[in-house]
Amino acid sequence: MLPGLNCTFDKLPGPMPIFRARLARKSWKSAASLARSLGGRLVSLWATDGRPIDGQITVHAAFATGSGLAWLTLPLADSLRLYPEVDDVFPEALRMQRAIADLLGILPEERRDARPWLRHDAWPADYHPLLRERTGRETFRAASELYAFVTVEGDGVHEIPVGPVHAGIIEPGHFRFSVVGEKVLRLEERFGYTHKGIEKRFESHRPLDPDAVRLAARVSGDSTVAYGWAYAMAVESASACAVPLRAQWLRALALERERVANHLGDLGALGNDAGFAFGLAQFSRLKEDWLRLNAAALGHRYAMDYVIPGGVRDDPGHVLLEAIARQCSDIQREVTRLRSIYDEHAGLQDRFAGTGRVAPELAARLGLTGLAGRASGQAHDLRSDFQPVPYDALGAVCVSSRAGDVAARVAVRFDETFESLRLIRAIGARLQEASIQGSIHAAPQIGSTGASGAGWVEGWRGEVLVALELDPHGVIRRCHCHDPSWQNWPLLEHAVIGNIVPDFPLINKSFNLSYSGQDL
Repeated sequence: MLPGLNCTFDKLPGPMPIFRARLARKSWKSAASLARSLGGRLVSLWATDGRPIDGQITVHAAFATGSGLAWLTLPLADSLRLYPEVDDVFPEALRMQRAIADLLGILPEERRDARPWLRHDAWPADYHPLLRERTGRETFRAASELYAFVTVEGDGVHEIPVGPVHAGIIEPGHFRFSVVGEKVLRLEERFGYTHKGIEKRFESHRPLDPDAVRLAARVSGDSTVAYGWAYAMAVESASACAVPLRAQWLRALALERERVANHLGDLGALGNDAGFAFGLAQFSRLKEDWLRLNAAALGHRYAMDYVIPGGVRDDPGHVLLEAIARQCSDIQREVTRLRSIYDEHAGLQDRFAGTGRVAPELAARLGLTGLAGRASGQAHDLRSDFQPVPYDALGAVCVSSRAGDVAARVAVRFDETFESLRLIRAIGARLQEASIQGSIHAAPQIGSTGASGAGWVEGWRGEVLVALELDPHGVIRRCHCHDPSWQNWPLLEHAVIGNIVPDFPLINKSFNLSYSGQDL
């Protein structure tokens, strides 16, 4: 897994190669450096307060390696709430470390950015929501603080603040542009305006409680299947539950339909942001047809609550599977025509090509992941890298480009749409075979002893992680849900540099990152 570390890795039950190990303090930094040297990626960084049961606060890191996911834990002494920082090895860890400081009050030894990330005057600086100990502050008012945005100085430089309240129904986020004329010199983001308390809410549930299952599916509504599957996988891992084969194939069907729905919507929005309203109209029509069949086949337009621990909620049956296959053929034909129109439209290509470029070298250094990463030479896709069931039988193809601009992110969306349509047709055909008939649900048995499990799924935006820890009573101690937007938002700040302000909406949409997914 990570050769040379003085620890023992235990493989967690489940379809993905996920291994867990406990490290000594002296090995924490070297583990991150080793993962980096082997070409690994930081998937997530978080912390858990295990008191009063085990008397410890623990820091966790998850690294993606060539052989799977390494989930590493570092117990901290109660008297020393400091841990070795890793943002000098993986820069994408910086905001995660700031979130840990807000939520649990534990700090990296070298703190390069002491500003709050999630707190937003919502609670006092000495109150930490995920600590077990009671502070006596059941009601309080936090003092107002001025957030210190980084300033850029020079002749003609001025700032343009945008948000957090935006026109339309977009979620809140603040974008502070430093510009000369219309050329962007720097962009700084600030999020966390609608901190939902999801991670705290999980602590009051058992993993099979319907409210806990529903909560996981609502971390980020456009990725409800990915989060639902990752949570279910974590529960099944903690309980060593074997999921019926047919349910695994149906989960993949729902996941690929989620991917196509988002790509259809984004391709239309990207056309609209470049002044091509025809593209928005056509892709919106296709997406609406797609969502209506989702409602019929999966019980919800966005397949919400379709994936549950142990399997899936319903079986579409033969008639709806045939309708899904026909729709895939229809959508493929129409999207092929629309791609030709996009590729041949001089106005669109003038706006797309060269805009918002993230070079592969920068993408690798700063941890760009998922769809946006694949458009910048980071050819990682859990479906093809590790081929969990049923992707091992489908031969999923990882689509990538090295151009790194809006045009590349559009091209990857088109190619991934076609690949998902192929996968959906293949899944539908295999679901008709006798070998995949049968049950769609098993019953995970959660014992009364502490347990842990993890789910790792390639959502449409990138890899989604759910890390679950249960206390000795079978109650959720910590359920950490990680969205790939944590890694990718900082890269958007780099992508916009040197571009003009009117191109920001187009560049932003080409990433289409989640506000909600990194504001738990």
